[in-house]
Amino acid sequence: MIDETNGFDAVERRFNARFIELSIRLLVIGLLFYWTITIIQPFAAIFVWSGVMAVAFYPLFNKFSALLGGRQIIAASLMTLGGLLLVIGPATWVAFGFIEPVKDLISGIESGDLSIPPPAESVKDWPLIGGQIYAYWELASTNLTSALSMIAPQLKPVGQYMLGMARNAGDGTLKFLLSVILTGFVIASGAQFLAMIRALARRINPSSGDKFVDLAGATINAVSRGVMGVSLGQAVVGGIGIGLAKVPAASLLTMAILVLGIIQIGPLLVVAPVIFWAWTHLNTGPAIALTLCMLTVNYMDNVLKPMLLAHGLSTPMLVIFIGVIGGVIAHGLPGLFVGPVVLAVVWDLGKAWIEEDPIDPDLSLAPSAQK
Repeated sequence: MIDETNGFDAVERRFNARFIELSIRLLVIGLLFYWTITIIQPFAAIFVWSGVMAVAFYPLFNKFSALLGGRQIIAASLMTLGGLLLVIGPATWVAFGFIEPVKDLISGIESGDLSIPPPAESVKDWPLIGGQIYAYWELASTNLTSALSMIAPQLKPVGQYMLGMARNAGDGTLKFLLSVILTGFVIASGAQFLAMIRALARRINPSSGDKFVDLAGATINAVSRGVMGVSLGQAVVGGIGIGLAKVPAASLLTMAILVLGIIQIGPLLVVAPVIFWAWTHLNTGPAIALTLCMLTVNYMDNVLKPMLLAHGLSTPMLVIFIGVIGGVIAHGLPGLFVGPVVLAVVWDLGKAWIEEDPIDPDLSLAPSAQK
């Protein structure tokens, strides 16, 4: 009986020792994981966007490096320099386009130079709220300070949000520059990164890991080239035309063209008012030039997207739209590009995984997912 008790105590002590040792290991791993996430969290959007751009531009990088005799470092450096030159100008212009109107509005309110035109008499005839709106509008046109003081508590959150948008615009420009620089390092080591990702995917899913990696790459290419690329091209062409014509709020209209293109609505909501403005404010020659420019922006979808999306984009528009909104809320300006790509990849991978045949993994992906 004594020997049995001693044996039981020895087993219990060994179990407790192993349990304590395992708990310590898990604690250390958890702390290291949490510490790593905390460190890289501010740069998450930069890392993701760098990876997206590296995947999208890798075929071009291969051709460019072949022209340079296989000098991949030089090719990556030149592509990074070209990317910086393309990003610095437009991104800085858009960022200042967000900041300047907010500063002008605040300074105009503080100095009293901001003027509100008086309301039309027809405002009184609006149902239910016409009288109240007319009275407040008339007060604002004569004494803006008193009118603002009446709604100051409601305006404070709006003002803070606008200032936050202005700050995020500047931060977004810096993140864009960092992501372009990081893309150069990633793309120069593309083969090693791809091998590592494939190995990780095979560890997670030995039977279909490679297929999922290929699907993710195809989705990134489809969204980044066929959606982001075309939308960015529309924004660049439209921004040049709007800027040269000195259309009011040019940078904001350019950003609207970009966003409307990404969420697959199209830039017509901006193109039509700009054309109307051109024919009411410009001479015939400049009006014709701006009209041709904006029509080019509007119909770039019809020409470029069929070329870049050979099999079409299977990701629903709602997923892209949620990606845009959620990406901007989470990461500011870079999230405009990161969000849709990430959600599109998750959507297509999730769809392929759901449609995978659990019996025969080699016949796992549906035809729509293999495009």
